Amino acid sequence: MRITFLWPALLWGMLLIPLLAVLYVRVLRRPARHPVSFSTQGTLAYAAAASSRYRRHVGAALFGVAAMLLVVAAARPVAPIPVPADQAAIMLAIDVSGSMRSQDILPTRLEAAKASAATFLDSVPDRVRIGLVTFAGFATVLVPPVTEHKRIKDALVGLGYARRTAIGEGLLEAVAALPGRVRPGPDGALPPVLPGPKPSGIVVLLSDGNSNYGISPLDAAEIARRQDVTVYTVGIGQPMSTGAWQIGGSLDQETLQSIAAITGGTYFHASSAEGLRQIYRRLARSVGWERRPTEISAVTAAGAAVLFLASLSLSWFLMHPAGL
Repeated sequence: MRITFLWPALLWGMLLIPLLAVLYVRVLRRPARHPVSFSTQGTLAYAAAASSRYRRHVGAALFGVAAMLLVVAAARPVAPIPVPADQAAIMLAIDVSGSMRSQDILPTRLEAAKASAATFLDSVPDRVRIGLVTFAGFATVLVPPVTEHKRIKDALVGLGYARRTAIGEGLLEAVAALPGRVRPGPDGALPPVLPGPKPSGIVVLLSDGNSNYGISPLDAAEIARRQDVTVYTVGIGQPMSTGAWQIGGSLDQETLQSIAAITGGTYFHASSAEGLRQIYRRLARSVGWERRPTEISAVTAAGAAVLFLASLSLSWFLMHPAGL
């Protein structure tokens, strides 16, 4: 974690800390003006133990650390702190082609995908906008990016199956649903978009087969890249040789890997329901949060105050070992 400072010149105040240490040592070496007398032998033994060689300096050490933190707080430190990605929008794109009925991942691939999507929603902060697209031979935006995650959970319950697999169409619909993004024209050219920065756009696309309809998935990935959309792809399914009941052909991992590579995302493969849930939990931690520069002067000053109080309290107890 890289920390920067808004007023770095104030860090020169750290040079005062060694001066305080020198002053502390000189005070300790100064001879006492008056002898100390104790009324009882037990009190003397207690006081001697309390002022052991190292313990007597703990209060001063805490005071020095507190002074350092106070200087740091005055310089106004800024650190990248994990915060909800409420300035971003995320689209979940789920394959609902017939092959998602396969039971190599129990109870079926689609049911496992629905459960994992619900896990993703539970793991992402409520302030993050999330939408839902399904695709088979055509793609449909069921829920645009919203913070009402329950709408997406309700939509997941009613998902059914359809024929064919149009991965590229699903990706295009998901991209076009993101704020500040547009759908390409018939010639593939993007229409003019509003100037200015766009909120971060992310697509999490899950599929279990080969694209056999619609626009090429790689062309769709290029359109996503041109609109600054990052696509994370998830392949689901076990090898055909496992003997489990499966529909359709084998998973086209190469295409899913290429989509992720073109857009700067990552490809994941799941061969079990639990593995799929773990992938979506990991994605939720990755895309649902972002590190944003945040001033932490108040936290640093609070830490300094706590250490100052601890230093004073410890010094008082060492000076009054019998509770007097």
